[in-house]
Amino acid sequence: MMITIMVVDDSNVIRNRITRSSESKGFEVVATAANGVDAVQLYEILKPDLVTMDLTMPKMDGLACIRNIINLDENANILVISALADKATGIKALEYGARGFIYKPFTDEDLFEAFREMAAEVVNERR
Repeated sequence: MMITIMVVDDSNVIRNRITRSSESKGFEVVATAANGVDAVQLYEILKPDLVTMDLTMPKMDGLACIRNIINLDENANILVISALADKATGIKALEYGARGFIYKPFTDEDLFEAFREMAAEVVNERR
């Protein structure tokens, strides 16, 4: 079964990079969003299996977006991808319900290692 992904980042370059990399590994990117407001709306409609989440975005930041998505679906699989080196914010993201965290700049291998772990959880939840 295809694992679906939504990419949330205010940087068009990062959204495109994650999308290209994900699709080359057999994941299906069903949505991208440049801010948290759009991300919450898209999540509610599409319910992707995995969400990549930037923390610093306009309209609604990543922490607020994580909270909103978790309120919609407590089993949401959110991977934070951020350049923010502030450990307290990273810990807060995990407390709010994110399942993983990788720092920018990241390699494709970093991304797919995190995706592999999270996709395994998705497959187990579907059983």
